[in-house]
Amino acid sequence: MIQPIFPLIGVVVATFTIAVQPASAQATRTWVSGIGNDANPCSRTAPCKTFAGAISKTAAGGEINALDPGGYGAVTITKSITIDGGSGQVASVLAAGTNGVIINAGANDVVTLRNIEINGVNGTPTPGLNGIRFIAGSALVVENVRIFGFSQSGIDVNLNTAAAVRVMVTDTIVSNGATGIFAKNAGSGRLTVSAQRVSLLRNSTVGFKGDSTTGSAAIFCAISDSMVAGNATGVHAAGGPAGGVLIQITRSSVANNVNTGVLADGSATSVALLSNTLVSGNGTGLASAGGAQLDTYKNNSVNGNTTDGAFTTQITPQ
Repeated sequence: MIQPIFPLIGVVVATFTIAVQPASAQATRTWVSGIGNDANPCSRTAPCKTFAGAISKTAAGGEINALDPGGYGAVTITKSITIDGGSGQVASVLAAGTNGVIINAGANDVVTLRNIEINGVNGTPTPGLNGIRFIAGSALVVENVRIFGFSQSGIDVNLNTAAAVRVMVTDTIVSNGATGIFAKNAGSGRLTVSAQRVSLLRNSTVGFKGDSTTGSAAIFCAISDSMVAGNATGVHAAGGPAGGVLIQITRSSVANNVNTGVLADGSATSVALLSNTLVSGNGTGLASAGGAQLDTYKNNSVNGNTTDGAFTTQITPQ
């Protein structure tokens, strides 16, 4: 009389076990291919077609890799993740009329974009807006990325947070858009932007702009071993009444910009500091307004501009 109960219990336990299994596990590494399909699991042998298709199948902190050259589509990122297009090939995002990559991640999330090309299709009726638009997250890392042809910014760092945020850009070219790199925090958190071995070329408004005109954030930018050339304005430090912006330019070239090479304005909290940097071939080499400061370590070359301009403060290196 008792024996039939045990098989019944086994069935109940097995049914419960099946019920609590996750519908699908996210992988820590996924793959995309130009001949993939977003219905696939995004494995190496069954890759997805787009970054957007792969991201939902990739665990937080994981990585999406491209198997071959292809156009992998615009994507919105809401968690820590790395997107790597691979070396020696062209893994691209074509973003007409929209943003290429939007990062709206959590307060502790780090996003890395590596070895990809982001094309805004400038010259078409509906060019892209921003190549990379970073609006929330802890840190953004951009490595070996080509961004071009966007009607607003190549890299748009446009935050509103009380938290500290870091942006690191290396070995990257941003060209043929309106603004190359734009950095702003309308909140109160410290924002640091580092650009090393970066080329900001032929942008119709400005190559690099740090903007503290709204909010109370301190913005610290470091440009090193880089070229800022052929833009309307090369580098612009725009200070505000509450926030402050410091842009340090080291071992770099600010050359052949149509209007001004290095501009600091807005308030006394706006500072550009140059070291071992060439400023040449610009309409005006150096310009400041509104009490802003142009500081030098007395080791720069400022010559060959239509108007060279002058530093406001000379600092002895330590």
